[in-house]
Amino acid sequence: MLRVVVVDDEELMRSGLQIILGSAPDIDVVATCDGPGALTTVARHRPDVVLLDIHMPSTDGFGVLAQLRALPVPPAVAMLTAFASDDYVHTALHLGAAGYLLKDTDPEQLVREVRALAAGGRPLASSVAPSVIEGFLAHGAATSGAARAVAVLGPRERRALTLLGQGLTNTQIAERLQLAPSTVKDHLSALMAKLGCLNRVQAAVIAERAGLLERPGGQV
Repeated sequence: MLRVVVVDDEELMRSGLQIILGSAPDIDVVATCDGPGALTTVARHRPDVVLLDIHMPSTDGFGVLAQLRALPVPPAVAMLTAFASDDYVHTALHLGAAGYLLKDTDPEQLVREVRALAAGGRPLASSVAPSVIEGFLAHGAATSGAARAVAVLGPRERRALTLLGQGLTNTQIAERLQLAPSTVKDHLSALMAKLGCLNRVQAAVIAERAGLLERPGGQV
């Protein structure tokens, strides 16, 4: 069972999400809470995934995100909000959010996104994904240094970066590299640290700019 905690200041939203996600046979919403109770609730229940609102009257969602990411074993945290602001998206990703979803997401799609989060995926709402990619592509450090950064990687590191850039989950990368998922998780963390990436989106952009990903027509 995938263990999920929902953090939102609106009780109706918390209840609705609990019903939607709880209807899936493999998802257990172990707790819901408002912003001030997030850290204690997550530490107590140790969920795989946290869905976190941004705008909460008593608490800043980004502050909660930073606290959750500082836990010894942090869960995968996705922002679930009504706001598709580019600044919010970029801030969330820089602080370590694993995904950015909108509250008008189709219920069945939301269930799929939670599963993807638990498997190491990094889902983004379709309406914000283009601006995220464009923002990182335009970032000087991520583009000008891509080739130099990749040049110092070993063959297996380059292969792992390529698979990550193609959007594969940790489990899928483990299958391709014939490694244990836990080993892949450690390798990817070390790889992103080596590249100076804060998250998988930045690593994927480096892979793209360094020419590691296939382009239409099968060319690399």
